[in-house]
Amino acid sequence: MILLLHLGMLRVILTMTNIDYDKLIKRFGTQKITSDLLSKIEKFTNESHFMLRRGIFFSHRDLNRLLDDYEKGKKFFLYTGRGPSGHTHIGHLVPWVFAKWLQDKFGTKMYFQLTDDEKFWTKKDMTLEKTSQFALENALDFIALGFKPTNTKIIIDTKNIKTLYPIAAEVAKRINFSNTKAVFGFKNETNVGMIFYTSLQSAPCFIEDMPVLIPFGVDQDPHFRITRDIAPKINKPKPALIHNIMKVVTQTLMYHINILGSSLSQTTKS
Repeated sequence: MILLLHLGMLRVILTMTNIDYDKLIKRFGTQKITSDLLSKIEKFTNESHFMLRRGIFFSHRDLNRLLDDYEKGKKFFLYTGRGPSGHTHIGHLVPWVFAKWLQDKFGTKMYFQLTDDEKFWTKKDMTLEKTSQFALENALDFIALGFKPTNTKIIIDTKNIKTLYPIAAEVAKRINFSNTKAVFGFKNETNVGMIFYTSLQSAPCFIEDMPVLIPFGVDQDPHFRITRDIAPKINKPKPALIHNIMKVVTQTLMYHINILGSSLSQTTKS
């Protein structure tokens, strides 16, 4: 049986400087990204992304299945996001840069969720007005990476709730409080917004009638474990996940992001 760590404890572990990601894979029950899987990805992309070569993305759930289905002609879409509680920093860019590459290589739709409601609920000194301002600022940072406008949709929870809520309601009906309490460490004083939040974060996974691939920091895996459990109950495919490590502010990453920035700058000028 896989040991479930609640989200607060997981985040404490991931702030440690020496993280044994092999142990994390075993504890979470995920799959390691192997050389065989890298070769399978390169079969479709004709190149390897530096974040895969460097092990920045190290673990996954059902990526093999997603690629097998893609080979049979079954398309997928991409989804990632950001909790807008401040300015964008280098760590936030990791899944975004990788998602941009995936969109280019697979020609997929991209959904980017800005959870302004969640940051309002979790931070006592944060107002909805402030989280909305950060959401717009973070959205501009995301757009600046060069995502294809015709294939990219940005979702801000409080602005797009009419789209999200019917899906979130289906998910919420199938999540019980004891499960979320065990996974996230909720207490009696936890506000009900946070108890509902996983349902909203799950909604973009089911916004299209096709499978989804989600690149994200491994600290968010508890949310999507619940999402994957719910998917068959609403007749949807389980989301495929690919996890990045949490300590990635390295010279190598800065080098590649600078190259990307220069390329985008040249494209803008031309």
